[in-house]
Amino acid sequence: MPERSSGEDDLFGPHNLPYGVFTTADEPGRRRLGVRLHDRVLDAGAAARALGSPYETLLAQPGLGPLMAAGRTAWRDVRRALTAWVTVPAHRAELQPLLHPLDALTLHLPYEVADYVDFYSNEHHAANAGAILRPGGPALTPNWKHMPVGYHGRAGTVVVSDTDVVRPTGQRKTPTGPPPVFGPTTKLDIEAEVGFVVGTPSPQGTSVALGAFRDHVFGVCLLNDWSARDLQAWEGQPLGPFLAKSFATSVSAWVTPLEALDAARVAPPARDEQPLPYLDDTDDEDPGGFDLRLTVRVNGEAVSNPPFSSMYWTAAQQLAHLTVNGASLRTGDLYGSGTVSGPERGQRGSLLELTWDGAEPLDLPTGKRTYLEDGDEVTLSAWAPGPDGTKVGLGEVTGRVTPAATGG
Repeated sequence: MPERSSGEDDLFGPHNLPYGVFTTADEPGRRRLGVRLHDRVLDAGAAARALGSPYETLLAQPGLGPLMAAGRTAWRDVRRALTAWVTVPAHRAELQPLLHPLDALTLHLPYEVADYVDFYSNEHHAANAGAILRPGGPALTPNWKHMPVGYHGRAGTVVVSDTDVVRPTGQRKTPTGPPPVFGPTTKLDIEAEVGFVVGTPSPQGTSVALGAFRDHVFGVCLLNDWSARDLQAWEGQPLGPFLAKSFATSVSAWVTPLEALDAARVAPPARDEQPLPYLDDTDDEDPGGFDLRLTVRVNGEAVSNPPFSSMYWTAAQQLAHLTVNGASLRTGDLYGSGTVSGPERGQRGSLLELTWDGAEPLDLPTGKRTYLEDGDEVTLSAWAPGPDGTKVGLGEVTGRVTPAATGG
């Protein structure tokens, strides 16, 4: 197996093993399920075949769907097998030819997104946004501390990292300006989020309890909820986000198994409102939060380090709320945490907050920025504490802004 690079914190060692889908230059039409190890990717299906594994059927696939649908016991058993394959020296000779250099591969969206939901569950972000958008009014809406607020997004425009993002076009209007105009957004923003990928489905008409979170959620990825703030302000009266967010949502090419983050579980922040019973995690022995340390870079420059441990509503509570009305889960459902922000300015997860809606521009080597310009590139990265002092990396998600399409 590849040796750990000396002098570097290895975020993708055998304690991590995230899943992805790749193609090679010589077989661009053949998608394969891979597992990342350091700066290599193991062809998981070929490894299972070479070692005579009973998991070949799940791993020799062009996507993660069959493995995700197989359920929690299969997830655990396959992960244990993969860990043994890459750590037991006896397998080295058989697996070495099946390891591909990461930088020589093309990565793809590793699962078919069934449905997409995005939440609004960080109190720092919600309070900042409320102060900006509703000056003089209450920072939080009356319902915010009683349920995880969210909206249903567009699954068909979820794209894998390194996919260009075309500047969206739509209607916008200033509060005191003339009638609305049509054109490209002038306030293109990002939202640094964490995505949760559902494996095991649930029947329509039933709900998923807090304690069943691990039985349904397969893994975690980074997510950028691109947002056109000027379109959002005009169209969101009275309904929620629509064209301002449906044009693109970027996710990492790697899905980190939930089990890889066991050492990063933490208690969520103290709450000053008692949740209703279906959301009440007060007596849960399994902490609902995750200690994930995010970094936001614009054109290579770090502008923020949002802490995911600050999330008011947990992923388990979000899943419980998402299904409490009987809405079903499907394999490949994706839900976003909502923008991650902390109490400090350098921990804000959107340009709306970082620049205070343009009043306090960022001073970057590439020039001052209020919102994103054409050609700008945004990268989200993150790591979490792992077992025995290790660090678990989440795959980066990158997107570059390209000019608005002509016509319309």
